[in-house]
Amino acid sequence: MPNKSNPLLSIIDRKLDTTHYRDQHWEGSFWDYLDVAIDNPAVARNAFQRVYDMILSYGSESFTQFKQEYTRYKFFSDPIEHGADAIYGLERPLVQLVDFFKSAAQGYGTEKRILLLHGPVGSSKSTIARLLKKGLEHYSRTDVGKAYTYMWRVHHRGPGGDEGEQYVECPMHEEPLLLIPLEARHEVLDAINEKLPEGRKVRLYGDVCPFCRKIYGDLLDHYDGDWKKAIDHVKVKRLILSEKDRRGIGTFQPKDEKNQDSTELTGDINYRKIAEYGSDSDPRAFNFDGELNIANRGIVEFIEVLKLDVAFLYDLLGASQEHMIKPKKFAQTYIDEVILGHTNEPEYKKLQGNEMMEAFRDRTIKIDIPYNIRLDDEIKIYLKDFGPERVKGMHIAPHTIEVAAMWAVLTRLAEPKKAGITKLQKLKLYNGKSIPGFTEDSIKELKEEAPREGMQGISPRYIQDKISNALVSHQAQIEKTINPFMVMNELEEGLTHHSLITDEELKKEYKEILAVVREEYEDILKAEVQRAISADEDAIKRLAANYIENVRAYTQHERVRNRYTGRDEEPDDRLMRSIEEKIDIPESRKDDFRQEIMNYIGALALDGKKFEYNTNARLLKALELKLFEDQRDTIKLKNLVSSVVDDETQQKIDVVKQRLIKYFGYNEASATDVLNYVASIFARGDSKQEE
Repeated sequence: MPNKSNPLLSIIDRKLDTTHYRDQHWEGSFWDYLDVAIDNPAVARNAFQRVYDMILSYGSESFTQFKQEYTRYKFFSDPIEHGADAIYGLERPLVQLVDFFKSAAQGYGTEKRILLLHGPVGSSKSTIARLLKKGLEHYSRTDVGKAYTYMWRVHHRGPGGDEGEQYVECPMHEEPLLLIPLEARHEVLDAINEKLPEGRKVRLYGDVCPFCRKIYGDLLDHYDGDWKKAIDHVKVKRLILSEKDRRGIGTFQPKDEKNQDSTELTGDINYRKIAEYGSDSDPRAFNFDGELNIANRGIVEFIEVLKLDVAFLYDLLGASQEHMIKPKKFAQTYIDEVILGHTNEPEYKKLQGNEMMEAFRDRTIKIDIPYNIRLDDEIKIYLKDFGPERVKGMHIAPHTIEVAAMWAVLTRLAEPKKAGITKLQKLKLYNGKSIPGFTEDSIKELKEEAPREGMQGISPRYIQDKISNALVSHQAQIEKTINPFMVMNELEEGLTHHSLITDEELKKEYKEILAVVREEYEDILKAEVQRAISADEDAIKRLAANYIENVRAYTQHERVRNRYTGRDEEPDDRLMRSIEEKIDIPESRKDDFRQEIMNYIGALALDGKKFEYNTNARLLKALELKLFEDQRDTIKLKNLVSSVVDDETQQKIDVVKQRLIKYFGYNEASATDVLNYVASIFARGDSKQEE
């Protein structure tokens, strides 16, 4: 007997729900099922309706980006496994995908098509397929996702000659309502559909499989055509879709062309049973276990579908258009499933050039799945694998993931045709950063001039591999930290041996982009160190108050009371200009900028809000740069590169280091590295000025 006080046993008991188990293993008569179907018609949905409802069941939200309205379906954030297969930044193709299922669910024609996900390697095609399969499995376990199938009670003779009865399942897990004779089925469906709105009507395809047709026919013969008595041999049970158990979820991967056999898709003869049933054309001597058979009621994924032999592709034409397959030696058999394939660009171009495959192209709906071209979304992809909750005992310095993602996105962006904008600026615009002179309309134009953006470039897998290399490198194992330079070195070295990039010009271009990223990272570091040095809140508040007081007096044509002498003086233009120049406000625009600041303060006051030094982002940046300049010489940052630092300077440097740790996410080692590196930049800059 188990020890009931064992804490591990109590955890298992707490997680197991026997009521839920019983519900998922419900069994009843066909007549019981008719009551279920009348009460809840959704149980009889076809595969396309089921997938569409499954996606919608997780909800959606609307958002606007660059003046365009988008819908984000929460299902693609992978709520089932807490984001393990979450898709980021592909809202547009995912909306196209959901629209495909919506049209198919309503019977508008796309249910007769093969869904083809097309895109570069590593662009989430397999992840989307995996999500749909996983989602459908999970959905079939819920109350709203209930589905049912049936089994037959048949006469059976055992190996020892003993006779009895046993239950045999429908090998294709079919919908029990297909057992209703065709003459009455239409009216039965009309009665069931009365409760449902127009776009949600239950639609069923075809007839029962050859195996069930044989048993059904034998029972009708036995009972002299009494349908009710034949149906009394039917037991309906809950259908839980499962790829591992080969129920309703299938996956097919092409093999060597010489070894491909169509029986892998449509089933094969069971030679051991021929002796029992006397003929290889008896459906009871056939295994309906091909991938298209077992995926009935759900979804079948074809990995690299265009690598399939042509004969296989012909099988898919009938499977999609007519919802029929042709098992060996049997009549065409109906199927109800989503056929989902995915392929990369070279394979698809081969298909386009093959006139023999025109019929396949005609019955395919292609959805392009590009790489991410939005930096924040690309960063999220890598944080799934390299976030702090996944990488333990190793410090990933700030911006390490960011610079890798930045490089990846830059390789995917088209060169802007518009003058006066760089690829890096384009990346920032796409990421939601405002750049003077560019509006949301400008961004729309940039996107329209490059419709294939994201269909080429560096794969996320390459980035993931190089970050992994950096994490297990000898240096990382000793220092227990990795930084952006380590990852950028890995990215550059990997290009030399990259199996997918053979064009030397392209390698050269990617290395040049990496140099742009290094330069941008240097600017980020300098800005952070500057902000850390100028992060003395009291000092910045005093500077802000002084500036605002002088600006108010200047715009009001008043004088300023000198708090030390007590005398009224002219506004301190020198002070104001020293701040304004930090954000490139020219002399000719100073009056406009000062009036703009006063109008901003006035608008805040009308809303009952108080102006603070950090309320206006541009002014805050100017104040920080001014304070940095004032304090830089007192800290003598460039002295860090020398071996001798006096105690007073060291104390100030330690304060800056603590700010880097507190406000920017560095640890002791990475903060020291950053300060040393930025100090060397300033030292280089000073030596250049002296020359």
